[in-house]
Amino acid sequence: MSAEEEAPQVPAPSEPERRELRFAYVAGVTPGKWIRRWEERMPGVPLHSFMSDDGAQLTVLSDGSADLSFVRLPVEREGLNVIPLYEEQPVVVAPKGHEISVFEEVALADLAAETFLDVAELGGPETALQVVASGAGLAVLPMSVARHFNVKDTVARKLTGAPTTQIALAWPSEATRDAADPAMDEVIEEFIGIVRGRTAQSSRQPSAKVEAPKKEPKPDRRGTGVKKPKVAQRYAPNPDKGRGKGSRKKGKR
Repeated sequence: MSAEEEAPQVPAPSEPERRELRFAYVAGVTPGKWIRRWEERMPGVPLHSFMSDDGAQLTVLSDGSADLSFVRLPVEREGLNVIPLYEEQPVVVAPKGHEISVFEEVALADLAAETFLDVAELGGPETALQVVASGAGLAVLPMSVARHFNVKDTVARKLTGAPTTQIALAWPSEATRDAADPAMDEVIEEFIGIVRGRTAQSSRQPSAKVEAPKKEPKPDRRGTGVKKPKVAQRYAPNPDKGRGKGSRKKGKR
């Protein structure tokens, strides 16, 4: 056996695990602005996002598919941290040619004689809108959801007098996580701050807590020469200086 064969094999050093952040969002949420801000502030931490169905908006947290989830309230809050963000404008969606198309907005009380479809029972907004297009009834949805699916042969109008929906950001509380990772906690806190509109210089942002190296003071370039003495004013100040024409009456002297 050669000396090379007898030498023990030394395993190659493993690369450190790279941190990343994953979040899910329901239809109607547009996370583009938050993603852009994240890439500007945290270029070293990859950010992955995907859309989830309303029925799975919490499942993605419990099964570990996402670290955070943009959800549509109400949700079961046990074991979760939930921050409400904004309310959504409701709309009524009808088949193309329906009489609501001549109005800019419609009151819910004026639609008492109409048939409304149960969006959840139909399997979600996309299927419900297909049923609306067939003329089987009307549906009430958040405006952002109706615009997202944009089913042909339907018309949507703002609806007044109807309950609003609300978008919130949810993530597991420390008590429900298997092991708290301080580094990951800071990554999550950074994302929460971006969503809530904190600036990069905010004291509540973990990335802003890193102290920048102090700069050395600039050398004094004024020199050590003796300052020139001030020259005494030779003439009395002109009392008319700075005044407009005609500000002093002319007269005999």
